[in-house]
Amino acid sequence: MTGIFAAGEKALLLDSKKRRYLIDLADDGEFHSHNGFVAHSQIVGEPEGIFVNSTKGAEYIVIRPTLEDFVVEMPRGAQVIYPKDLGPICMLADIGPGVRVFESGVGSGALSMTMLRYGAHITGYELREDFANRARKNVASFLGEEALERYDVHIRDGYEGIDPEHGPFDRVILDIPEPWQVIPHAEKVLQAGGIFLAYTPSITQAAQVREALRGKWIDTRTIEVLHRGWHIEGHAVRPDHRMVAHTGFLTVGRFLGLKK
Repeated sequence: MTGIFAAGEKALLLDSKKRRYLIDLADDGEFHSHNGFVAHSQIVGEPEGIFVNSTKGAEYIVIRPTLEDFVVEMPRGAQVIYPKDLGPICMLADIGPGVRVFESGVGSGALSMTMLRYGAHITGYELREDFANRARKNVASFLGEEALERYDVHIRDGYEGIDPEHGPFDRVILDIPEPWQVIPHAEKVLQAGGIFLAYTPSITQAAQVREALRGKWIDTRTIEVLHRGWHIEGHAVRPDHRMVAHTGFLTVGRFLGLKK
C-alpha cells in the first residue's frame, strides 16, 4: 500500500459534519450525495489526506479506511459485532499469527476479518449460504483475496457437531444463540490449554454458557465492554451525552483437556 490512491482501492470521505462515506475507487466512478457528486478521478492518483469538492461545493477530506471504518460501513446481511467488542475478543482469546480458530456464526465477517488481520487461520460454520458468501466477499474486499487462503467457511450447523477433520483447534469462538450446545463438541476438537469464547446478547445466555463450562474448564469469566466518548473543546470537558453501552457479553474459559 502506497500513499497514492489507485483504482480498485477503498477510500473514506469525511464531510464538514464528520459524516463518513466508504467508496470503492474506479477510473470512471462517481460518489453521489445530496451535496452533488465527486468524480473518483479527483482522488485516483492523489495522496491520502487530500481535499476534494463536489459539484455543489461540498468539501471532503479523503483518507484510507481503517478496519474499524470498514466494519461499521461494510455491506452486511447479519448484525455485526462492533469494534468495541472485536478488540477485547481478540485479546481475551489471545488471537495471533498461526492460531487455529473454529468460528460458528460468521455472519457478515466482522469478527472473521479482525482475527484474520491478527494472523489467525479460521474454519467457520455458518447456516446461511448468503451470509457465508457475504462474509467471504467482505474479507476479500478489505484484506485481499490472499486472506481467503486462511479462511475456510462451511455451510454447516455447529450445534450438530464439529468435524474432527477440520481440527484440531486452539480457539473456539461463537456468535450463535445457544453456544452452550457447542461446548461438548468443542471439547472433542480443542487442544488442552485452548480458549473458548462466546458472544451473547443476554446475561441469561451467558449464565447458561458458564454453567456448561464446568468440570474441564478453568479461569471462566464474563465481561461486558462499555464505550463512552468524551467531549473536549478547549477547557470544556465532559462525557458525551450518549454512550455505546450494552451490545453483548463475552464469556471465556480455558480448556483443561479430556484427561481430567
